[in-house]
Amino acid sequence: MDTFTTLAFDGPGPWILFLPLIWAAVVIGVVTVLRRTVWRGRRGAVTHGEGSPIAILGRRFAAGEIDEDEYWRRLSVLDEQFGRSLQDGAP
Repeated sequence: MDTFTTLAFDGPGPWILFLPLIWAAVVIGVVTVLRRTVWRGRRGAVTHGEGSPIAILGRRFAAGEIDEDEYWRRLSVLDEQFGRSLQDGAP
């Protein structure tokens, strides 16, 4: 019975130092999942709607406010910034 009482009162041991690391891993995991799912969805909704910069640029080109060279130049910059790929060369 002496063995059990000494083991019970020796303290938690060195494994207690890993608890903060486990919590940090949990927090980092949650933030990573949120960044890849929920927060990315909100950003995508803003950049690809009717008020998105790419849609505004298309309307300006259709209205004749900018020429074709300026349209393609600006579209390439917006494509790099927002990550939208062009399909068959269409805006």
